[in-house]
Amino acid sequence: MSGTTAAGAAFAAAMAIALLFSCAAGSAAEGTWGEGSDGTPQLELAGNGTLTGTDGCNRLTGTWSEDKQTVTFGEVAATQMYCEDVDTWLSTMSTATVDDATMTVFDSSGTEIGTLAKAG
Repeated sequence: MSGTTAAGAAFAAAMAIALLFSCAAGSAAEGTWGEGSDGTPQLELAGNGTLTGTDGCNRLTGTWSEDKQTVTFGEVAATQMYCEDVDTWLSTMSTATVDDATMTVFDSSGTEIGTLAKAG
């Protein structure tokens, strides 16, 4: 491969990465969802495709992506603490949709399990 071809390939790869991150930055899903006070769920979806949060008791970490109207959560891990009087529904999230300031969350069977309001 000539120096010119290698430089062109490197430039094309850099542009593809920049385009990928610029699209994620304009995502409707990116940001903080939910209150995050004791016993309430909260998710923070970062522009780099990572997520952190809590189901109201357990800590969550993982990845997310967005395709048109659907947010897909992947590789989500949660601590497994006993949480008296806390509904830990968010730990079973699989996908979500965003409509203005409301995120509707679904489990792996497509059943709605809850909603989160956009923070801030």
